[in-house]
Amino acid sequence: FIVVFTALSIHTHMYILNTSTNAEALTESVVRGKHVWEANSCINCHSLLGEGAYFAPELGNVWKRWGGEEDPEGARETFKAWMQSQPSGIPGRRQMPNFNLTDQEMNDLADFLEWTSTIDTQGWPPNDAG
Repeated sequence: FIVVFTALSIHTHMYILNTSTNAEALTESVVRGKHVWEANSCINCHSLLGEGAYFAPELGNVWKRWGGEEDPEGARETFKAWMQSQPSGIPGRRQMPNFNLTDQEMNDLADFLEWTSTIDTQGWPPNDAG
């Protein structure tokens, strides 16, 4: 059992490193964006690739949902406008706080979410709405 478990663990690790993760596209801004994600505890409300809270939408595919594959600049501007307009004040809707991120932090966070959308998630989330 231990030999089989070890072999499967190594196989899974190598699969993730070589197939699922887009390590070549990791840049300094993606890393900084991950730090923005962590510093503002985004995972306390959102899920990312299925991990985190389910209070707010899954963000692993938000870049694709906002058209980032066809129009990256448009998706980035949509993201920035969304972040700056929070809380929306719409009655009956859950309110996201305004974290007062700088332009650099928003760009870094957008880069992180764009990078996240390139990971092979093997079909997660199960629907486009996140």
